[in-house]
Amino acid sequence: QVQLVESGGGLVQAGGSLRLSCAGSGRAFSTSAVGWFRQTPGNEREFVAAITRIGDYTPYVDSLKGRVTISRDNAKNTVYLQMNSLKPEDTAVYYCAANRFNRAATEVQYYDYWGQGTQVTVSS
Repeated sequence: QVQLVESGGGLVQAGGSLRLSCAGSGRAFSTSAVGWFRQTPGNEREFVAAITRIGDYTPYVDSLKGRVTISRDNAKNTVYLQMNSLKPEDTAVYYCAANRFNRAATEVQYYDYWGQGTQVTVSS
C-alpha cells in the first residue's frame, strides 16, 4: 500500500514558479514510479510528467517540456514537480500517482495509487 500527499500548490502570477511535492509513505513508494497529472473541471486527467524509481526515465507531455522538471529524493520519500513560466492555462488540480511496477506511464489507468490533489491557480 502507498499513501500519497501533494503539497505546494497555490496562487501565483503568470510567469511565476511553483514547486509541487508528493510525499509518499509505505514500503512500496521508493520502488514505484511516480507520475504527475492535472485536471480541470469537466476535463479528463492529463499527464504532465513521470519518473522511475531511480530517475533514469522521465517522460514529459510535449506541451510542457522546458517548463517543468520532475525529480525525486528517495531518502525523503518525495517526488517534486518544478514548474516555471506558469501560464493561466496551467491552472488545474495537480495529482501525483504511483505505479508499483516502476512503470513511468503516461496513462491514468496504469497507476495504482493517487493523492488527493493540490490546486494550482495562475492569474493573468
